[in-house]
Amino acid sequence: MKTKEVVKLMEISQDTLRYYEKVGVIPPVTRDKNGYRDYKDNDLNWVYLVKHLRRAGVSIESLVEFCRLGQLPKDQYIQNQQKQVLNNQLDELNEKLETVLNARDLLQYKIENYDNHIAKIEAGEVDEENIERLWEKAVNK
Repeated sequence: MKTKEVVKLMEISQDTLRYYEKVGVIPPVTRDKNGYRDYKDNDLNWVYLVKHLRRAGVSIESLVEFCRLGQLPKDQYIQNQQKQVLNNQLDELNEKLETVLNARDLLQYKIENYDNHIAKIEAGEVDEENIERLWEKAVNK
C-alpha cells in the first residue's frame, strides 16, 4: 500500500506518517523498486497502534523504545521488556483516566447542582459558615 492510501486509511497526515518512521516509533518501511514506501499489513498495524497510543497520550519516547525492542531478535527477555513498556504505559493511562473521570464527575455534580447553588447564594444561605466542601465529597466518594 502506498503512502497516500495509508494516509487516507489511517486518517493521519503524510508528515505525521513520515515523522513516525523518522523518529523510530514505527519500523522502517520497505520500498519498492522505484524507492516508494510500500506499506505491508505489519506496517499498518504499527501505524494504527502508534496513532491510537499517541492520541491517548503515550510518549514518543516509550513508543520508540517499544519499536526498538520489537525489531530485536526475539527472546524471552526482549519480549518481557517490550511487554513491560506496554504495562508501564497502561498504568500511566489508567492514572490519567482516573484523573479525567474524577474531573468529569465533579463537573457533572456542579452542573446538576448549579441552579440550586445559585438559588442558595441569592437567598443568602451560603456564607463562610455554611459553604459546600467539594473536597470532602471527593474524599468520601
